[in-house]
Amino acid sequence: MHAGEESAAVTRPHGHELSATGVTVAYDGVDVVHDASMTLRPGEVTVLVGPNGSGKSTLLRTIARLQRPRTATLTIDGDTDGLALTPREFSRRVALLTQGRPTPSGLTVRDVVEFGRYPYRGRWGRADPGGRAAVDRALAMTGVAEFAERGVEHLSGGQLQRVWLAGCLAQETGVLLLDEPTTYLDLRYQVELLDLMRDLADVHGIAVGAVLHDLDQAAAVADRIVLLHEGRVIADGGPEDVLTPQRLTDTYGIRIEVDTDPLTGRLRTRAIGRHHSRSERLSTPS
Repeated sequence: MHAGEESAAVTRPHGHELSATGVTVAYDGVDVVHDASMTLRPGEVTVLVGPNGSGKSTLLRTIARLQRPRTATLTIDGDTDGLALTPREFSRRVALLTQGRPTPSGLTVRDVVEFGRYPYRGRWGRADPGGRAAVDRALAMTGVAEFAERGVEHLSGGQLQRVWLAGCLAQETGVLLLDEPTTYLDLRYQVELLDLMRDLADVHGIAVGAVLHDLDQAAAVADRIVLLHEGRVIADGGPEDVLTPQRLTDTYGIRIEVDTDPLTGRLRTRAIGRHHSRSERLSTPS
């Protein structure tokens, strides 16, 4: 079964609007994110892009409450102070797929995905009536149901990435945050994960926020793009408004051309290096 085949049949909770304003984060006394703001809305995919070290993952982790900010205001649905919620309450609203999770040993795929149900079990591991069905749906949506009883130490990096994503989906939150989710995935599963992100937003009304390095993937999946540079949000809007040649060239420090893919109708970017122009190669003296 391909990832995403059962997504339309999954019953999901109502999406939440998660808004972060005035986010400033410091490492060792030096600000690395400066007064950043962004809003994740139900039924929309918002993608954070920018060069390495621009603060994308730091901002996402701060919104997920894994990184302590120097200043920030976090609200859910406009009236709930996200910083005041208990960890369990927050985890019923927001899930995060982080980078570089360790590989557990002695556990099956199903065991790992079941970790996503922890916000619903309460103290002493109390019963979770909807847990089994939620885990089964998450396994199917991510294409890992066929090896649910396999030990995770025997999986490839791409398979393990999908298992961790299944755990986030089993958490059944209204907000899903993904930090570079296509890492380790081959081309097929990159495409299917992007499709799944769209299904979660379009079919289930989830607010999806993701960090992506690939600008073409961002343009293909996002309703909104947040572009960061040196810890500051320098643009926030639709792909056509944010991914302009001059802005990308200035931000990334390399010439970037933008056009429309004739097959998909979506934006397409090209970074032009010294050896990438055929006309320049032909004109170079031998």
